[in-house]
Amino acid sequence: MDLNVLWFALIAVLFIGFFFLEGFDYGVGMLLPFLGKNDRDRRIIINSIGPFWDGNEVWLLTAGGAMFAAFPHWYATLFSGLYLALVLMLFALIIRGVAFEFRSKDANPTWRSLWDWCIFLGSFIPALLWGVAIANLLEGLPIDSSMNYTGGFFNLLNPYALLGGLTFVALFLLHGALFLNLRTRDEMERRASSAAARLWLPTVVLVVFFGVGALFATDIFTRSGLNPAPATLLAAVALLAAGAMLRAGRQGWAFTLTGLTVALTTVTVFAGLFPRVMVSSLNPQWNMTIYNASSSPYTLQVMTVVAAIFVPIVLIYQGWTYWVFRERVGGARQLEY
Repeated sequence: MDLNVLWFALIAVLFIGFFFLEGFDYGVGMLLPFLGKNDRDRRIIINSIGPFWDGNEVWLLTAGGAMFAAFPHWYATLFSGLYLALVLMLFALIIRGVAFEFRSKDANPTWRSLWDWCIFLGSFIPALLWGVAIANLLEGLPIDSSMNYTGGFFNLLNPYALLGGLTFVALFLLHGALFLNLRTRDEMERRASSAAARLWLPTVVLVVFFGVGALFATDIFTRSGLNPAPATLLAAVALLAAGAMLRAGRQGWAFTLTGLTVALTTVTVFAGLFPRVMVSSLNPQWNMTIYNASSSPYTLQVMTVVAAIFVPIVLIYQGWTYWVFRERVGGARQLEY
């Protein structure tokens, strides 16, 4: 078995889990100031993701740790090249985590409104920056022969990358609205369903532009190698089917299909990169691959054994958490946040 390929695939799976789970977290956070008409509404919205949001972020930590251990050169170049963007994302996530805990410490409406907008920004900024980062990875970054990023922060803010950021924001908003519909009752349930119906068409438009833009800004559909086109096509079909399910009033299926869209979009990204992990816009010979960016074979062997033991435990625990907190929020149920 080629352990380099295996670990590339495992990191892809970790990012699929992260974007699926944290995607609806970000979506719910961005919807908070707009669907929450009063304090109780906003508490219901926050409580819908309250038991899950911090556990969902563990998928990112695990993906980053796996990247560091399996492909240290990829980790070093990516995190140094996107340093300012990642610091901004980290700051937003810190503010978001603090806001969840602090908003309920004082009943003053100004105090709570401040932290509610912090939750919004702490969800919007990472969603936007993840789209920007993914688009830049597909488009290529100025990486030299020593695997060093030679560009600046504003190199990342090109038109295709900004389109990627908006696409991720829209997709996560739709995903979050559907999750909120499944987790709440009565009026909030109806508001979330209405929001999802309004968000579907703009999301489709942005996803189509992002996909078409990839034909011109990237080489993922034209180069020889692993073909991401089937995953892209299935992602588009899933998103269109989600709209049909929304119109039919079957929000559970719509949520499943938007989750499938997120997962297949991530598959498209990793399939389009493979066997590269970072594309050099300066010289194709300076591309970083799963082989020239990897750790030693012994390190990969040890990591494989550790992952085989602990990954199933983590999956079982997180699945149990969702089962325990499966009841809808609202009605006479006591709110924690």
